[in-house]
Amino acid sequence: MIQQQHSLQGFGDSAFNVAVYIEKRPPMVPWHNIDHLHAMQIGQIDDINQACGNGWRKVFNVYAKVLFALPSEYFQFAKCSANWQTYRDTRLLQAHSHTALLFSPPVFDNTDKLHIIAGRTYAKSLVQSGLLSSQLTWLDEEFAFNKQDKVIVCPYFDYRQLSNIKIARLSQLVADIFA
Repeated sequence: MIQQQHSLQGFGDSAFNVAVYIEKRPPMVPWHNIDHLHAMQIGQIDDINQACGNGWRKVFNVYAKVLFALPSEYFQFAKCSANWQTYRDTRLLQAHSHTALLFSPPVFDNTDKLHIIAGRTYAKSLVQSGLLSSQLTWLDEEFAFNKQDKVIVCPYFDYRQLSNIKIARLSQLVADIFA
């Protein structure tokens, strides 16, 4: 389903294959008011971690772990680096990484891009505000999907909310959507 076009705001590669959508931006200049898609440079993720604390460290760590867990027949992230930590530090959200972390609403273009909305509450607020028109099928209180738009709602990117077991479930949902 094609939606009204919104400007992409966040971090990453404009040619992304995987986009993660989160509600809050890092509370630091210049990221607090970012109004475009910024390809990260080596060291910028660590700068955010240092300035904004453990919550943002978890977001970036879980993002890299999710990429490494995605089905290799559809995504090649695990083949780009020796481990998720190296990927996070040398490729995540950079130019040519095919990844994005977006603070703007999802835009679907009927391609094979994977869209992950981090957090049920955020997904429901997008629906209520009319910024997400995709018809979601809720599997339980934490996971929802729409196969046509290739969108999945999962727990927020935090170790306690999106544990390794839930990352494995997310990966299986991705395999089901792309099959």
